[in-house]
Amino acid sequence: MKNLTRIVLDPNVMGGKPCIKGLRVTVGTLIGLLASGLSFKDVLEMYPYLVEEDLKEALAYAAWRSEEFEAPLATA
Repeated sequence: MKNLTRIVLDPNVMGGKPCIKGLRVTVGTLIGLLASGLSFKDVLEMYPYLVEEDLKEALAYAAWRSEEFEAPLATA
C-alpha cells in the first residue's frame, strides 16, 4: 500500500512491527485501543504526540493487511 506515509516497518524498531513513523507506537496498539471502544479523541489524549492522521493511517493499514492473502508455498 504505497499511499501510507506515516506507517513504517523497521526490523530494529519494535521487532519490525508496523509503527507510526518516528515513534515506537505500533499499529496493533492503536487498532486494539480503537477496537476496545476508545474514540480518536481518547487515543490522542493518551498519546499527545500522535495526530488524527496517524490513527487514520493505522486503520487503513490494518484494513489493507486484513485483505491480504498469503498462499502456502508448494512443497516437493
